[in-house]
Amino acid sequence: MNYRQDKYGNELSILGFGCMRFPQKLGRIDMEETEREIMTAIEGGVNYFDTAYIYPGSEAALGEILEKNGVRDRVNIATKLPHYLIKNRQGLDKMFNEELRRLRTDHVDYYLMHMLTDTDTWARLKDLGIEEWLSEKRASGQIRQVGFSYHGNSEMFCRLIDAYDWDFCQIQYNYMDENSQAGRRGLRYAYSKGIPVVIMEPLRGGKLVNHLPEGAKKLFSEHPLGYSPAQWSFRWLWNQPEVTVVLSGMNSDFMVCDNMATASAVRVGEFGAEEEEFLQKIVGAINAKMKVGCTGCGYCQPCPKGVDIPGVFAAYNRCYQEGKFWGLVDYVICTTLRPNATAASNCIGCGKCETHCPQHIEIRSHLKDAQKELEGAVYKVGSKLISKFAKF
Repeated sequence: MNYRQDKYGNELSILGFGCMRFPQKLGRIDMEETEREIMTAIEGGVNYFDTAYIYPGSEAALGEILEKNGVRDRVNIATKLPHYLIKNRQGLDKMFNEELRRLRTDHVDYYLMHMLTDTDTWARLKDLGIEEWLSEKRASGQIRQVGFSYHGNSEMFCRLIDAYDWDFCQIQYNYMDENSQAGRRGLRYAYSKGIPVVIMEPLRGGKLVNHLPEGAKKLFSEHPLGYSPAQWSFRWLWNQPEVTVVLSGMNSDFMVCDNMATASAVRVGEFGAEEEEFLQKIVGAINAKMKVGCTGCGYCQPCPKGVDIPGVFAAYNRCYQEGKFWGLVDYVICTTLRPNATAASNCIGCGKCETHCPQHIEIRSHLKDAQKELEGAVYKVGSKLISKFAKF
C-alpha cells in the first residue's frame, strides 16, 4: 500500500474505504460481508474509513466492526456533521455525541462539514458558534482534524478554502469532472495552501465501470496496457501528487483486493501525454451517449412523491449507452418491482430535489424527458401486469 501525508505528517493510505454503500442483504447492511471486506482492507494497509451521519446504518456498522475486532487504533475514522440539520449550539453537541456512540469511539480523526455549499452557509454556522465549538472539541481531543466536503464550482470552492484554517477537504473529482465541480483548479489551489485533498466519486458512483457505452468499452479493451476501467480511473487520480486519498465504495472482496493491488503499484508520473489523450477519447465516447450527468449519490432523495430519481436517470442514460431494451428493463425494475411505484410520472414539479442536488441538475426537466422516453405503451401495459400479479 502506498501512503501520502496529511497536513501534520501522518501517513494515510492513498486508498480510502468509502462507507456509503456497504453490501446489502434483505434491505439491510450485510454485517458478515461488510466485516470481511473491512478487515481485508485493514490487513492490506487501508487506514482511512469515510462515513457520515446520514448514511443509513453506516456509522453504527463501522463502529461495531472496529470494536469487535479491536482495530480502532489502526484506522482513521472520517465522518461528517450534517450542518443542514443543526439549528443551535446544543444541536452540535447532540449530533456529535450521537455519532461517537454509533462509532463506539471517544474521538473522530477527520471531521467534515458535510456538503458545505458556500461561504454564506459557513457564515451561518459561524453565527451558531461553530468555530468556538470546533476549538473546544479539538482541545479535548474529541476531534483531531477539521475539513469539509464539497459539491459545486471551483470559484466557490477556492473561497471556502480561504474562509477557515482547514486541515483537509473532500471533493468530487474524476477524469469526467476534471474541469467541473471543484475540478483540477480547486485541487491545485487547496494543495498550494497546504491542504490535503480527499477524493470522492472517483468512478462517478460506479458509472465509469458499470455503465460505459460500447464505444468506451471497446477503447479500454483494445488498449495495450490492459488496465480495467476502474484501474484507469484510479491511476489517473493517483498520478497527481495533489491527491492525498481516493475513496472507493467497495462492496465486494474483488473490489477491495483489486483496488489495493492498484494502490500498491502506482507511482506519480506514470501517466504521460499518451495516457491523458487516451482518457480524453473515453470522455468523448461517454459524453456522446450520456443524457443526464447524475452520479447516483442520492442526495436528492427522498422525493415527496416517491420518485426514484437516481434509478430513473440511470435507466434513461442506459437507453442511450446500451440500447432502449436494457434501459427499459432497468426502468421497470426500479419503478414497478417495488411495493410503491417510483416512476418519473409521479413527479409534481415541487423542485425539492433540485435544492439538494450536488451536480445542480435540472431534475424536473430531465424527469419529463425520461418519462417521454420510457413510459410508453410497452411500459404502461407491463407495469399494469406486474402490479396485478407481483406479490410484495
